[in-house]
Amino acid sequence: MRPISKSILAAGVAAAALLGSNLAASAQEVIKFAHVVAPNTPKGQGADFFKKRAEEILGEKVKIEIYPNSQLFDDSKVLAAILRGDVQFGAPSLAKFGKWTKQLQVYDLPFLFKDMDAVSCFQNGEKGQELLNAMSSKGLTGVGYWHNGLKQLSANKPLRMPSDAEGLKFRIQSSDVIAAQFEAVDAVPQKMAFSETYSALQTGVVDGQENTWSNIYSKKFFEVQDYISESNHGLLDYMVVTSTKWWDGLDPEIREGLAQAMNEASEYANNLSADLTAEQRQAVIDSGETEVLQLTDAEFAAWRDAVKPVWDEFADDIGQDIIDAAAACN
Repeated sequence: MRPISKSILAAGVAAAALLGSNLAASAQEVIKFAHVVAPNTPKGQGADFFKKRAEEILGEKVKIEIYPNSQLFDDSKVLAAILRGDVQFGAPSLAKFGKWTKQLQVYDLPFLFKDMDAVSCFQNGEKGQELLNAMSSKGLTGVGYWHNGLKQLSANKPLRMPSDAEGLKFRIQSSDVIAAQFEAVDAVPQKMAFSETYSALQTGVVDGQENTWSNIYSKKFFEVQDYISESNHGLLDYMVVTSTKWWDGLDPEIREGLAQAMNEASEYANNLSADLTAEQRQAVIDSGETEVLQLTDAEFAAWRDAVKPVWDEFADDIGQDIIDAAAACN
């Protein structure tokens, strides 16, 4: 047998190395995470933290790509995109899941949670954890809750009593519960994409909106609203979701690593949310662009009484047991 020449042997080694690198590249899991907010928000920074930790834990096995500011999909389209496999993770606000399950409407009920500690109590409890799988039969699995915070009301007139909202048009998320909340005070809800809100406020298409301090600050809504009532009337949190089929089909090592990164990112984002809420609330006040109104106990009570019938209206859809478990966390 003729000996293999060194040049042929070297070529063979090089080819094998190239094949190995190509196989390694093809085995890499490219994971797209799409969301609608700015990178400097708790959700934006949480997504970036998830990328960092997942790639540290799993090395070359994964590549995480983050797409903020509705670059790929807004919240109304991202769930369908996840099911198609166009992206692997999204973090829509909890109000966006009405098409997929009625149970998550619990998070939209007005004045359900007195503070974020009550929110965490419920989400970490039995019922809250069960709700992560409320859409599994539709192909979606929740892998974490991320806080944004409690919502404030804004408009170009002072909103102290429910009657002050009468006839005003408010931009809302696509949520029947939130629509009913504004209808309860004789206001006009306008369902609209988050990315369109600033221009709608600026041009007078809508008169007001509801949002958290971080969103009001990062999207500069305070620049086009004369008044913000510190109402803390509702919750704006997110559920990080993925495709059940994709998640269950992952290599167990990759799924475990991603789960670890997501748990750490959730803790990071939620701690950050608390810090940023206080910081950005003060930044809005210091801007001088808007007046922040502090409601009296009587004014709070008037708002709560006006919108409380919404709880009964949606109790059958949500489940009274879920509502009771959330309220018990107060």
